[in-house]
Formats: sequence, C-alpha cells, structure tokens
Amino acid sequence: MNDLYARHRRVLPDWLALYYDQPLEITHGEGRHLWDAQGNKYLDFFGGILTTMTAHALPEVTKAVSEQAGRIIHSSTLYLNRPMVELAERIAHLSAIPDARVFFTTSGTEANDTALLLATAHRRSNTILAMRNSYHGRSFSAVGITGNRGWSPTSLSPLQTLYVHGGVRTRGPYASLDDSAFIAACVEDLKDLLGHTRPPAALIAEPVQGVGGFTSPPDGLYAAFREVLNAHGILWIADEVQTGWGRTGDHFWGWQAHDRNGPPDIVTFAKGIGNGMSIGGVVARSEIMNCLDANSISTFGGTQVTMAAGLANLSHLLEHDLQGNARRVGGLLIERLRAVAAQDPGVREVRGRGLMIGIELTRPGTDEADPHRAAAVLEAARAGGLLIGKGGGHSTSALRVAPPLSLTVAEAEEGAAILESALRSTQ
Repeated sequence: MNDLYARHRRVLPDWLALYYDQPLEITHGEGRHLWDAQGNKYLDFFGGILTTMTAHALPEVTKAVSEQAGRIIHSSTLYLNRPMVELAERIAHLSAIPDARVFFTTSGTEANDTALLLATAHRRSNTILAMRNSYHGRSFSAVGITGNRGWSPTSLSPLQTLYVHGGVRTRGPYASLDDSAFIAACVEDLKDLLGHTRPPAALIAEPVQGVGGFTSPPDGLYAAFREVLNAHGILWIADEVQTGWGRTGDHFWGWQAHDRNGPPDIVTFAKGIGNGMSIGGVVARSEIMNCLDANSISTFGGTQVTMAAGLANLSHLLEHDLQGNARRVGGLLIERLRAVAAQDPGVREVRGRGLMIGIELTRPGTDEADPHRAAAVLEAARAGGLLIGKGGGHSTSALRVAPPLSLTVAEAEEGAAILESALRSTQ
C-alpha cells in the first residue's frame, strides 16, 4: 500500500484529495460492503460519494454491462443508440418536466456545465444566481458558481455569479427566524439583489447541499423563490446530482420538497443513476434544450454500456422501492444518530432526510467548526470497519452519511454503533 501511495504521489496532482492518513485501496465490494487490499471488510456509508446508489456488484447491473460490452461498448451520439433513447424516455417521464428533452454527459460537473450553457444561451445573459455554501463541480464554469471556498481554486470565471441566502438553515443572518420568517427574509433578500444587477439567466441550487455538509433550507423555499424568478423570466436549475433517484426518501427528486409552483426548468443528474458507471445528464423543456443554434455531439455521453447500466439500475431501484427503503431505514438511522448526538457536546446538529444525513461537529461550548475532530472521527470509524464522508463550508465541519439505498435495518444499526464508538473515542 505504501508503494502504491508513493506512486500515486509521483504521477498524480498534489490537489487530488485522499481520505485517511494511510490512504485506502479498495479492491472489491458486494452489497453494502467493501474490502481493501489487506483483506479488511468495511460497511460502506458513503457509496463512492453517493454514487453506488443501489449496491456494490449489483447482479442486474453487472449482467447488463457484461452483455452490452459483448455487443458494442461505444459509438458516440452520431449514430442512433437504442439504450440511450430508452433511458432518456424513462428519465423524461420521471422528471415531471413537460415536453422534456434529455442530454447525457459523463459526470455531474459536465451536466451542470451544460445546464449553464443552455440557460445563458436561452436567456442571453451570463449572470447566474447561486446559493452560498454550494458545490456544482470542478470545471471552469462550475467552479465559477461554487459558493464554497474550499472547493473554489480560482475567482476567474466566464460567468458573473451572485450568491443568494437560504441554502443553510441553521447558520447565517436569518438562522434565528422560524421557517416561514426565514423563507420570507430570503425572498426579500433575493428581490433586493435583483434590483442591483442586470437580468440573470438562472438560479442554480442543490435541494440538499452535498459537499456543503448536507445542509438544506426549509421545505418550500425554492417554490417561494420561483414566484420571484418567474416574474423576471429567470430559469430555475435544480442540481440533483446528489439528491436525485429517491435518496431523500420523502421524494424521488429533491426539488419536490419545493414543488408548489411546479418543476424546475432544468434538472441536472449524475452519480447514483449509473451505480458507479459514468453517467450524468440534463433534463429541460424542449424550448430550452433546443435553443442552441450550433451543432453539438457527445463522444462519451450516452455510450451504450453506461446506458445499459443505467437502465438496469433504475429498473432495480423502482422495482424494489428503494426510495421507500431510504425513507424507512433512513428515518431509523437518523433517530439513532440523534440519540447518540444528545450525549456528545461536540455535535451541534444531526440533519438530513432519507439516506442523506449530516452530523455537524463543533468545539464543545462554542459554535466553531471542528475539522480536526471530523478527520479523527473518519479515522476511528474506518478502524471500526465503517466508511463515511465529510464536508462543510467556511464555518462548518460535518460528517456525511450516505449508504446505498438498499441498506438494511441491521446494517444501519451496525453502522450507527461504530459511529457512536468513533465519536466517543474522539471526545
């Protein structure tokens, strides 16, 4: 392992983040479990950053990929592609967007990049509204709208970005307000902001902020924003890269907690739909998707083998009601973790919904983030046989818990017990 780490350091960028003091080489997985190169077994509560959505080595996906690879792996979008059309049909129907069109990419970053292209071209504006504490990817344009300093290596951007209040409920100038007053204050802030700028193209927002530490506004905030946006012709882009496909339990899409004024104009997706295969994409109304006045293709977006994986994975998700399982098992898990947190003065909040749970850590007796303890808990959890993630913005430090959606009650209890031990050992 040390040899592999040394080789990694010699040929890969210094800024390529690795977890753990002794980085982990994963060799194989099954169900909700992973094994490393030393044969250690782990319960996986992070799923390759919320990407192994259903299970490791899911037989239906493995079979679909193998069979498709035996026929043809790739041809580009210059040719008709049956698996791509079939998956696009299913996603268009599930999106609830009227007259929806779907464009496939290879990642969530590329999906968000495409959404920004569509919105700015359709609106003839390069001004974008984004949420504070947000993260939308690592491309030049996606970094330009990311409201999280830890993941924003440059201030240069092809876009003018204006940041809006509301993505973080329990911090910031409106945190002390109740939910309805919080929403009203954020709406007034948005109205005021729009009075000081040229007409923006779109608001892009994660219904639950992923890298930001699984933070979210009260239900209905983006519906209230939508009334203001509609009055100005501004588009709403829902970044569902982490929240889509039933992960939040209560809804299939995260935006459905804010659906009073209808679906978004554009939805981006990625991660879980491929269960580890490289699939991203954009869903938009046809008038928006078709607004580009130049030719375009995608060499690898929608390639046959990834589409076969997506179809098999989506079918498994729906047929086994994994959204319902995320709601049921996730509800039990979050209550178990809240009971643990009640005994830990360094846990400020346990938040989330479904199988998307954040545990915010602070220095006891203060409201200050404790990133050192977050790293220590990550290490202790690994030593106990559990893999989790971490995140947070400039004033937060959060553990991120996001297992595959097929998690069992017994596995949830096992993971919670390991995490409880890790928290106690680091107090």
